[in-house]
Amino acid sequence: MSLTDPHYPDDAGQSPHTALLGSEFVGFDDASQTVTMRFTVKREVCTWRGGVQGGLVAGYLDDVMGYAYVAATGGVMAPLNLDISMSLIRLIPEGATIIGKGRVVKAGQRVIFLEGELLGEDGTIYARSTSTAIPTPRPTPTATGMER
Repeated sequence: MSLTDPHYPDDAGQSPHTALLGSEFVGFDDASQTVTMRFTVKREVCTWRGGVQGGLVAGYLDDVMGYAYVAATGGVMAPLNLDISMSLIRLIPEGATIIGKGRVVKAGQRVIFLEGELLGEDGTIYARSTSTAIPTPRPTPTATGMER
């Protein structure tokens, strides 16, 4: 799958956070409600330890979990997080290519439960997360005034 996948919003590549994180949509599996994304770790998101700052690890996880729900709704809806819990399992090094997996566990009319994980290309687990969110209409650059 590619950026032309029907589950990937046309304007997602223009999002400021997507550019910062180096997000690349890989695909969406309808049966498991799982999105796969790829990220290249930029120096700008790293600490002097040589790895991704913890809050920005949460950003990667938020991205994959959010896109899972966006894809599951055909791009119509987006989650608004109420809670994110994550486990930082190991340092994600600068320059690494990481694979993000986000999954819709359950989506109701009022509450959404999501899971996410970040892996190395060799399958090494870097971080895992869960999120509780509420469903909202998916914002667009035009609607939010962020269009350039």
